[in-house]
Amino acid sequence: MFNTLIATAGEHRRELIELREDIQNVERKLCWHHRRISILEGDTPTDQVRASIAAMTWQTFERHVADLLRRDGCTDVVVRQARTDRGIDITGRAADGRSVAVQCKNRTGRVSVPSAEIQKFAGAARAIGQVDIALSVATCNFSSEAQAIADLSGVITVNRDELEAWSAGARLKALR
Repeated sequence: MFNTLIATAGEHRRELIELREDIQNVERKLCWHHRRISILEGDTPTDQVRASIAAMTWQTFERHVADLLRRDGCTDVVVRQARTDRGIDITGRAADGRSVAVQCKNRTGRVSVPSAEIQKFAGAARAIGQVDIALSVATCNFSSEAQAIADLSGVITVNRDELEAWSAGARLKALR
């Protein structure tokens, strides 16, 4: 009897995982269509978001990201002091209790975040902070090598487009 229950529970778990993936795909498509409709209607709130992010100092940017974390349900969010942060700018807890560490890169003039900065953050997040969710948030894109290192080390990158969507009200997938 227990074996039957265990097998049934496993089947239900697989079905739920498939449903969650389907919902995430639909959500991505809806967001894409929403952006397309907004562009066609001439309504470009991302221009306003992009302009406000571009005008931020690095300190204001860190506070902005901390506010976004709080909005998405994170608690114990702390913006760390620059001299003692050791590569981790913000710490906190996700709504489900997982620890979060964030590195913020306000680089409006730079083309991309280089791999060395991701390496440093990955090491700090794992060795010093031992965090569950490591986020690197940038006002630009990540170099292909930086993205590869992030993928290998478990660092979640949030590039300019994702940051703008997050700032405009979308929830960050990593915090769900």
